[in-house]
Amino acid sequence: MKITDVRIHKINSDSKMKAVASVTFDDEFVVHDIKIISGQNGMFIAMPSRKMGDGDFRDIAHPLTSEVRNRMKEAIFAEYDTVLAESETSGSDQ
Repeated sequence: MKITDVRIHKINSDSKMKAVASVTFDDEFVVHDIKIISGQNGMFIAMPSRKMGDGDFRDIAHPLTSEVRNRMKEAIFAEYDTVLAESETSGSDQ
């Protein structure tokens, strides 16, 4: 599957969650609510998840291979960097 679009919605707060991404595959399938989080060891993505009855979180959708996860991560962070650069240039937070 080829990543054909990445959309970033920047979060304007001091929280660890910096943005939410949507990734489209082959112009036919989209995964929403992929979180971009700033952690102790740097930035990472968290796939959409749901809180279960026992309090644990379980992924709703996720890549089955590390290769696909890495392609997603690279595409998401590339678009995130573009959005950050554009917001700094325009002086806007959106």
